[in-house]
Amino acid sequence: MKLSQNGWVVIAGLGPGNDALVTQEVRDAIDEATDIVGYIPYVKRIEPREGLTLHASDNRVEVDRATHALEMAAEGKRVVVVSSGDPGVFAMASAVFEALENSAEAHPEWLDLEIKVLPGITAMLAAAAAIGAPLGHDFAAINLSDNLKPWSLIEKRLQLVGEAGLAMAFYNPRSKSRPHQFARALEILREACGAETLITFARDVTKPGQELLTVPLKDATPEMADMRTVVIVGNRDTRRVGNYVYTPATQLRVKRGNGTARP
Repeated sequence: MKLSQNGWVVIAGLGPGNDALVTQEVRDAIDEATDIVGYIPYVKRIEPREGLTLHASDNRVEVDRATHALEMAAEGKRVVVVSSGDPGVFAMASAVFEALENSAEAHPEWLDLEIKVLPGITAMLAAAAAIGAPLGHDFAAINLSDNLKPWSLIEKRLQLVGEAGLAMAFYNPRSKSRPHQFARALEILREACGAETLITFARDVTKPGQELLTVPLKDATPEMADMRTVVIVGNRDTRRVGNYVYTPATQLRVKRGNGTARP
């Protein structure tokens, strides 16, 4: 990766937690940075060094954090905005571009800043790899937090995606402030996907305390998930083989009338 000698912003994914899964491209950007911006626990993953300033902030100030990064880059600083997983998946990349758009009238010069997004391994993909290949066919990723969208919209998406026969990966499934919503999500999934469909709870994926639990939807309970858990729901073809869970890549059967036929 080549960056200019002027100020720039790199939006980097630190992966799901294991430092071995941070890409070399991200490591190089951090080595070049003068400033690191991000949510408190993610900034803590960066080793302090001379010439590097760490700017840690709370989780609900994404656009403010992004605006600060752009301000510093406009001053000539080399700024890395860190996210866990991949910065483009429910993380800081969209916040930076939102801040850029919001500031375009007041700071048109920011549009000429060098901004790069460096991908990382998401918790969803790390969890899927840990259990086998549950996302081996079409799938959807859904953030179950209603901080940025209404719960009614989340319910509708769960219903429609389940009826469409897609596997699903859920981020932020259950928090202390909204413990009841995941119970409702499980109800919708049982109806839309079938009670025997497999669901996996991957907690602290890639970290020393990693826990993996796969059960049919009929046996899933809300307490199996928290904010450190990625949840993966298969489709009706998802199955176990030995200690693994996978969704076949070939799914040629479609329902027609009262029976089944190949499309």
